[in-house]
Amino acid sequence: MNAFIPQALLRDGKLSRRTLLRGLPLTGLVLSVGLPSIAGADEPKKYGGDAMPHGIQDSPRTFVSIAPDGVVSIVVNRSEMGQGVRTSLPKVLADELECDWAKVKVVQAPGDEEKYGNQDTDGSRSMRHWFMPMRRCGAAARQMLELAAAQAWGVPVAEVQAGNHAVTHKASGRTMGYGALAEAAAKLDVPKREALKLKDAKDFRYIGKQDSHLVDAEVIVTGRSQYGIDTRLPGMLYAVIARPPVLGGKLKSVDPAEALKVPGVVKIVELAGTAPPSEFQPLGGVAVIAKDTWAAIKGREALKLVWDDGEHASYDSVAFRKELEAAVKKPGGKVVRNDGDAEAALGKAAKRVAADYYVPHLAHATMEPPAATARIVDGRCEVWTSVQSPQAARERVAKRLGLEPDKVTIHVTLLGGGFGRKSKPDFAVEAALLAQQMQGQPVKVTWTREDDLHHDYFHTVTAQHLEAGLDARGRVTAWLQRAAEPTILSIFAPDPKQLAPFELGLGLVNLPYAIPNVRIENPAATAHARIGWLRSVNNIQHQFAAQSFVAELAHAAKRDHRDFLFELLGPPAQIPPPQLGDDWNHGESPQLYPVDTGRLRGVIERATAEARWSRKLPHGQGLGLAACYSFVTYMAVVVEVKVSSKGELSIPRIDVALDCGPAINPDRIRSQVEGACIMGLSQALYSEITFKDGKVEQSNYHDYEIARLSIAPKKIAVHIMPSAGYDKPLGGVGEPAIGPVAPALMNAIFAATGKRIRQLPLKDQLATKKKA
Repeated sequence: MNAFIPQALLRDGKLSRRTLLRGLPLTGLVLSVGLPSIAGADEPKKYGGDAMPHGIQDSPRTFVSIAPDGVVSIVVNRSEMGQGVRTSLPKVLADELECDWAKVKVVQAPGDEEKYGNQDTDGSRSMRHWFMPMRRCGAAARQMLELAAAQAWGVPVAEVQAGNHAVTHKASGRTMGYGALAEAAAKLDVPKREALKLKDAKDFRYIGKQDSHLVDAEVIVTGRSQYGIDTRLPGMLYAVIARPPVLGGKLKSVDPAEALKVPGVVKIVELAGTAPPSEFQPLGGVAVIAKDTWAAIKGREALKLVWDDGEHASYDSVAFRKELEAAVKKPGGKVVRNDGDAEAALGKAAKRVAADYYVPHLAHATMEPPAATARIVDGRCEVWTSVQSPQAARERVAKRLGLEPDKVTIHVTLLGGGFGRKSKPDFAVEAALLAQQMQGQPVKVTWTREDDLHHDYFHTVTAQHLEAGLDARGRVTAWLQRAAEPTILSIFAPDPKQLAPFELGLGLVNLPYAIPNVRIENPAATAHARIGWLRSVNNIQHQFAAQSFVAELAHAAKRDHRDFLFELLGPPAQIPPPQLGDDWNHGESPQLYPVDTGRLRGVIERATAEARWSRKLPHGQGLGLAACYSFVTYMAVVVEVKVSSKGELSIPRIDVALDCGPAINPDRIRSQVEGACIMGLSQALYSEITFKDGKVEQSNYHDYEIARLSIAPKKIAVHIMPSAGYDKPLGGVGEPAIGPVAPALMNAIFAATGKRIRQLPLKDQLATKKKA
């Protein structure tokens, strides 16, 4: 998910309150971690990849090289964290280039967006932004090889054709392999975009094909893969850091004497922190550098530390929940969408329905916690790390070290999970600062699981209040929703209290329902922890509330949930996102990406048909539905549950239907959706971060639980809707499925038991009380 920051408003990693208030409501927010400028008043507005920092590059000179033996090296500029991007993007290029995949080598790009274009791997946009650039890149390289062969044979280029790693002269049957042509082809001009001849879809070899091959599969399953935490360099030292336990806390004093006695401890270093809003800068603290990680951990345990916890020392999750719930119960919050007169319509309704929903803080809890290794030699810094945004890491490291960016190299390793956490490169900056203290010796900073959970960029906490009016026929005449939640902008700006446009556009304001009176308010909320984007971002809480409430309204109207939802959507229509109060629309063109209720209806029909929605189930079994427009993709989820008389839950099946436009790598689409379902179940059933006295109470997977094999569905069936063609706009895949999972699950639990679940996680809410 995702870095979603208005770029022209960021200066040195911070926003002024004046700039924030002046600029935010007026921008069409650009998704990114970097710091470009937005279009001026006289410039045409850019969308998609063109609007990202450093935009799009599609030159084969950047992404393709061919060795004399014919091996084609394809550079991938995005980070691999299990989504298969190191396979999917190169295969797009290889298809247009007519490569034999057995002769392709994938090369990971370092952080350098001026050369490689935008490298920020979040927002479910790698394929949607880079599919066409990679096609153009491959086509350009193919045409250069064809021209080189034609010139070598002295024939018109129209008489030659590339295919399967060679160029053939159709009339004579002569062939030349790519290796033999590479040197001559490299001397030719790159064809202009308008001169490119893209392949017909019927001739695709890799695009859209069912193929489970991954370029990294062998090294992963044999344990030879290299993640950031696996980095080993000659003479390397190891470090862990004691960070302030409360946001904004400062070190009052440290006694390192006992730590220095621990065998293997080399040095104790104080790191200066950055007062909130600290963006992606380190929290500061005291680092223990040692000859191995265990010695560093034991040395940290021996430190005698005194902290000044500062203004957030009183942060308490229980008390803050009450504060948020009180805020959403009363009018007066910022109005972010207002169609018709919802209050008047509610007053005239034949039936008025209300419900309150709560979602706690969540952590990323990536399997590989943050880790980075840095080495500084001769005024140049190299960092080996698992980051989603290598350019952000490069810029922050360079600034903190006082170096020019071209003196910093970010080597991107495989990521053992990212989910948005590794878009924020504070851990890379930590490693660089410690390496600066060690006169050329490399230093690896490792975050323990406890560090990871205590000092994360947490998913925000949210309280929501919803009301709706039904007429005598059970139709919805009014919808009122209030959502109070600390904003992601709090890590960039001094104390913003309302959601930014991109957060509003993640399932809050852009409800595509045919309801004449809609009012959505956003009461103020203060951030007391570092708030960051987590996979699917605000969709997690917004879809939970909205899709749960739709089910409650269907029940109040005594209607089937699916049929009621169809009625809410109305006849198929293409709605401009601004008409729904969403001027952001994931940074995509509202003309290319309208909200299409017909496509949303289509995925609902498919998911419910596959789940056999209309079948009768006995008490204790149920089906639940949720559907949404998310990351410019249409998603519907049906969860089937069984609940025993003791309140024990099992999930036999989940059906997911998605319409993401053209399916470039169907196998990877399925795997990402399957993983999203498991992550969504974790959030729905178990995961919760709580604070007491400003400190996180959870420390590891025993008390920050994730879904395990015992609760995993027996089957997750992913149904990919067909697309009209590969020239159609692509949607996102990695994140959209998470949001509907929790409401579909809770709706299924209601169908099975009659019990409504309005707060996450479920935990023991189904437990039956023991008789005395």
